[in-house]
Amino acid sequence: MARIVLGVGGGIAAYKAVYLLRTLMAEGHFVTPILTESATKFVGQTTFSALASEPAKVSLFEDADPIPHTHLGRFADLICIAPATADIISKLANGVANDLLSATVMASRAQVVIAPAMHEEMWENFAVQKNVRVLLEAGYIIVPPSHGSLAAGDIGVGRMAEPDVVADFVRCTLASERVDLAGKKVVVSAGGTREAIDPVRFIGNRSSGKQGIAFAKVAACWGAEVVLVTANPSPEFPRVRQVVVTSAAEMSEAMHLERDRADLVVMAAAVSDFRVQTFSSTKIKREGRSRMTLELEANSDILASLAASELGCCLYVGFAAETDALEENLVKKLYSKGVDIIVGNDVTKPGAGFDTDTNSVTVLSKSGDRLTLEEVSKETVAVKVLALAYEMRERS
Repeated sequence: MARIVLGVGGGIAAYKAVYLLRTLMAEGHFVTPILTESATKFVGQTTFSALASEPAKVSLFEDADPIPHTHLGRFADLICIAPATADIISKLANGVANDLLSATVMASRAQVVIAPAMHEEMWENFAVQKNVRVLLEAGYIIVPPSHGSLAAGDIGVGRMAEPDVVADFVRCTLASERVDLAGKKVVVSAGGTREAIDPVRFIGNRSSGKQGIAFAKVAACWGAEVVLVTANPSPEFPRVRQVVVTSAAEMSEAMHLERDRADLVVMAAAVSDFRVQTFSSTKIKREGRSRMTLELEANSDILASLAASELGCCLYVGFAAETDALEENLVKKLYSKGVDIIVGNDVTKPGAGFDTDTNSVTVLSKSGDRLTLEEVSKETVAVKVLALAYEMRERS
């Protein structure tokens, strides 16, 4: 459990902070809301008080504590401001502490996560962008606003990220293993590829892509620019660019293309080992058949071909879904595929197979590192493996 101060600025997106509060509370955190005076014009202080760990606060002078900002700032593990208006961003960038929220931030050494929300013209204003750069340089975590509906029926960039996205940034920022991936490019593959038999049928597997998506989200929250090459498209996420593919051949082409200038490649996709040798351009009819034989041919080994390249100083993480002899198979694949880290799971174990929210994995590295994670969230797997990859790069 973490102690979180949830700051709420005065904008129409303030209603989203209620949902964010519910999410943070459900995850077991101790949350203290601080609303600006302007925020109370959009949402009620009572609403936040009813849902939070302790009553919401608005003023420096509303209760008996003569220095509430000092106490709140000192005991916070993290401060999250959502929505963060242009006014709040300006105060923090320029050291202004003239209300409870800004004073609490100034009186704290906690990590600060900010989710800006404003009209597109305001977001693009040179002064706002200058202030954002100042905060980034100071180590603040900025959750980029998205493109979508704004106040008064307008559409543009400046919409506050959805509450679940902000919660993702909070969780990843709180991770003790968090590393700074700003300026790094991470390429992740996800999902199960499909090999067409005819226009109707295909050969595939049950991979949902959840583990790869978890890697993409954690890397993005830690500041990386992420390319997610996926056979299972997912909702948009800040700093993640999706490349949607279907077959192993398409994934191979995309991965080789996107690998350029990458610092880390995570091959989490469940790629089909074989494809149909002859694709039928029309639907194969059942009539008159008691059986059908398919001739299959091997697909290329995407991970091995990527790792074999001498292009750049990229680290490679591979995945192996096994049903027996897990560690033996992992050791073989660690060296046969030429990767830096191999992550394997026994897909027959409950809570560790395809389309689950948890995973149980064994992680081996060519440096001799070994991790065992039992029935943890796929986000936790991503956190541990990304931290290990970063540590290996620092050691090299």
